[in-house]
Amino acid sequence: MLNKILAKVIDFLTSFLGAIIFYTVIPLPQQWPLTVKRIARWAPIIGLLLGGILGLADQLLTLIPLPITVRSGLIIVTWIAITGGLHLDGAIDTGDGLAVKEQSKSLKVMQDSVTGAFGVISGIIIIVLKILALSELSSYRWWGLMMAAGWGRWGQVSAIAFYPYLKPTGKGAFHQEQIRLPQDLLLGLLSLWGMSGLLAYLTPQLWRLGLGIGLMGAAIALGVSYGFYRRFGGHTGDTYGAVVEWTETLILCLLTLCLKG
Repeated sequence: MLNKILAKVIDFLTSFLGAIIFYTVIPLPQQWPLTVKRIARWAPIIGLLLGGILGLADQLLTLIPLPITVRSGLIIVTWIAITGGLHLDGAIDTGDGLAVKEQSKSLKVMQDSVTGAFGVISGIIIIVLKILALSELSSYRWWGLMMAAGWGRWGQVSAIAFYPYLKPTGKGAFHQEQIRLPQDLLLGLLSLWGMSGLLAYLTPQLWRLGLGIGLMGAAIALGVSYGFYRRFGGHTGDTYGAVVEWTETLILCLLTLCLKG
């Protein structure tokens, strides 16, 4: 019995470390054991970790008398850098695919290594909206960053769980093969709702905000993943990235209504 529990703990730990390596450029010691088995379940947790790092960086930048727009721009650049542009690249490729009406041709365009005008435009829109939205947040920016990054990745997990994968092979194919329901969805969902509860605990007068983002975050994540499914008939690794980016962007925009400076 003890050996089974220990094996389970080791499996969880090595999978979590594998998720860090897969979803970020955060370096880990080479001798640390890791695996890519079922790493998608950790994506929302990685998002919360990423948001926490960005929140800390944002606090450190307050020591420099920078305009809030410049500080926000630096945070968004750091955001892209830590993820290695993984999701933004997918969103840009998806933007190119959206410009083509036929579904079959859309997939071919998304696979093309050449970036088109619509992809560039979609990437610019995402970055600009994130900078503008974050610039409007004067308080609880750390929490907003964690919610945006966390819900964005939970949206990816929902896309993996609910919709078909459109290619026989690819970066995202193994995610769907290894997804386990409902536990892999619930892990991220409960973690994100826990962060909403944390805000209510730290600042009781903001309990409505915590509840609202907890509900709206799930709705936005599910809506974005469904929207791309309706457009393409399923998902690819590129659309997984687009789900992350657009959910993050919409969450930040939503927060401007509640935490506007």
